[in-house]
Amino acid sequence: MTPGWNRCWGECGWGVAMVVIMRVLVASTEGAGHVGPLVPVADAFARCGHEVLFFGPPRLAGRVGGHALRAGPESPPSAEFRARLDNASPAEAAVLVGREYWGRLCTALMLPVLEDLCREWRPDLVLRETCEYPSAIAAERLGVRHAQVAISAAAVEETSLRIAEPALEPYSAGIVERVRQAPYLTRFPPSLDPSPFPITIRFHEGEHAQPSRSATTDSEDGQPPPGGRGGGAGEVYVTFGSVAGGLPIGRRVFGTAVAAVAGLPALITTGHGGPDLGPLPPRVRVAAWVPQAEALAPAAVVVCHGGSGTVFGALAAGVPLVVVPLFADNPVNAQLVADAGAGLVVAPDADPATLRAAIDAVLGTPSYRTAAGRVAAEMRALPGVDQLPGLLSGSHGTWPGSAGAGSAGGRRTG
Repeated sequence: MTPGWNRCWGECGWGVAMVVIMRVLVASTEGAGHVGPLVPVADAFARCGHEVLFFGPPRLAGRVGGHALRAGPESPPSAEFRARLDNASPAEAAVLVGREYWGRLCTALMLPVLEDLCREWRPDLVLRETCEYPSAIAAERLGVRHAQVAISAAAVEETSLRIAEPALEPYSAGIVERVRQAPYLTRFPPSLDPSPFPITIRFHEGEHAQPSRSATTDSEDGQPPPGGRGGGAGEVYVTFGSVAGGLPIGRRVFGTAVAAVAGLPALITTGHGGPDLGPLPPRVRVAAWVPQAEALAPAAVVVCHGGSGTVFGALAAGVPLVVVPLFADNPVNAQLVADAGAGLVVAPDADPATLRAAIDAVLGTPSYRTAAGRVAAEMRALPGVDQLPGLLSGSHGTWPGSAGAGSAGGRRTG
């Protein structure tokens, strides 16, 4: 890489100086909730002049925020796993998805391609989402430093890692512990998300964030006005993520939600390929997908399945929730919301009247919005995302993958 000056004042916090320029390889599985948290971190590195390259399945095209993408193989077929999930207990589902699909199938498919890419492109740092394991194995084998970006609560992430351990250890003895010791980057606040990872770095996406995760208002208590940041009466935002609409349990809960919001202004997003909701009540609109910022702006309450992106996006915007947990990390996130006083939890088999009662309670009780506002203020007080490149540059210590194993440690510009 050619030496040169890197302008980082007001972005990286380093001023205008000669700094370490790195090649940063960013690896993800194909889910929108998996790649999404990586994009603002990648943006921060790009703003500081580092080279950024994404790697993942071809379906990541258009999801990586304008960064370059080196597409690997298509993800392993998931239809068989989805069929088995319909009748699986939560523990069985965790093994099916975390160990067999991501740990075994995805790793076996992607690892050879990733190793070739690392030898060719010679990254100085690998950033990965926590369900993407092959890049960590490739980095360990080639002596490249690696860090992980959270997509769920830390307790969920550690449990998932331990579940995947039998599928990962044959690649490299002790790999799971070395992944655990790698820097763990999360935008989730400590009050809701105590972390068992030894090197936990919390951040806020700051002024470069999507509006859904930026400051809400200039009011004294830091809360958005009643009815969302857009003011007015507000609406109910209903979303069950990008996966649930294709599952029987998801189709049932969409039907319940349509009936529950009758008479209220509401936006329902179904995800691409989601169910046909049929005739809608007045004042209810439906879309396959709406940017989170746009959906949250007028929202007075979010009704969702408890996916981390939706839950923490809503809380970062100071919007309370009604959570209908369906699978995966949903029950944990639902409990976090309830414990924070920022919303209510409704069982997925509840009838429309029960769900409507919870929506009305959250809309009519100021304490839920007050609690969501407190969480939003805590998240805004975290260090900005643009501090991450400095913390993870070659001049800031060592961690797994870097212990004298040939990592370039960055390309210094001076």
